[in-house]
Amino acid sequence: MALELDSITVRYGQTAAVSDVSLSVADGEVVALLGPSGCGKSTLLRTVAGLEKPASGAVRWDCADLAGVPVHRREFGLVFQDGQLFPHRTVAGNVAFGLRMQKVEREARDKRVLSLLELVGLEGYADRRVTQLSGGEQQRVALARALAPSPRLLLLDEPLSALDRALREQLAVDLARLLREAATTALVVTHDHDEAFTLADRVAIMSRGRIVQVGPPAEVWSSPVDVETAKFLGCNKFVPGSFVGLDVERVGLRATALRVDPDGLMEGTVLERVHRRDHVRLLVEIGGEEYEAVGPMSEIGDRVRLEIDLDGVARIG
Repeated sequence: MALELDSITVRYGQTAAVSDVSLSVADGEVVALLGPSGCGKSTLLRTVAGLEKPASGAVRWDCADLAGVPVHRREFGLVFQDGQLFPHRTVAGNVAFGLRMQKVEREARDKRVLSLLELVGLEGYADRRVTQLSGGEQQRVALARALAPSPRLLLLDEPLSALDRALREQLAVDLARLLREAATTALVVTHDHDEAFTLADRVAIMSRGRIVQVGPPAEVWSSPVDVETAKFLGCNKFVPGSFVGLDVERVGLRATALRVDPDGLMEGTVLERVHRRDHVRLLVEIGGEEYEAVGPMSEIGDRVRLEIDLDGVARIG
């Protein structure tokens, strides 16, 4: 089974929110739509769900055109940013909702609910009210509810963005594990590249309503298609490849591309320093140019030696 988007265009009046987008999601694959706010990624996901009607193009499942197929008959599961749980129902009642709609017998339904709660790390929570749960726990319930009817495709629209950074990072790891354990085919919308690279088998970068690059996370991270994409993926300085010892025309440097090292081949002067959660970020002057670097505490005005960390270097194009 597979999802295929063929030349999808979605318009709001005269404005094209999505322009001529083609993309496929294979059986059991997780694909992330990654891009800044307003680039059209949520509109594209809503079109797949049947909540938006394309001006042109087709959404197909196993070669069958879904035009005219209503949302509830597409057999797709949806998880949104706020979970959209039923506040008057218990955790088990929320998870069982889709199974009730399918008229699954009580015994099989209860067994499925308990199995899913265990899968999402909420064993023993069945009788709790969802209003008693934390934001992270509520999103786990929303995921279990979406998975309960065994959807042929799971659609997730910024499922973790309402959570704080530390919880978001942990749930991204947990969600990646859950999707793979359940062998779920999924399309995930996010503006967070760490989240996309944690969850997805392939990443599709969107910009101004179009998909500009598709590939495995490592490939997209190391070789952005253009400068705009590289900037979105964290590059803040662009230099000739020879600066980092690479035989390419141009590379982008992320903040981690230069690291303080007593044995480094470069030398610079510390201009600024900023404490981050797990490191110190420096602004260093090298040969009249300013570069970001990371390293141990340094005083402004210190001379430091620097090494190149190629994991922080992106080849452009």
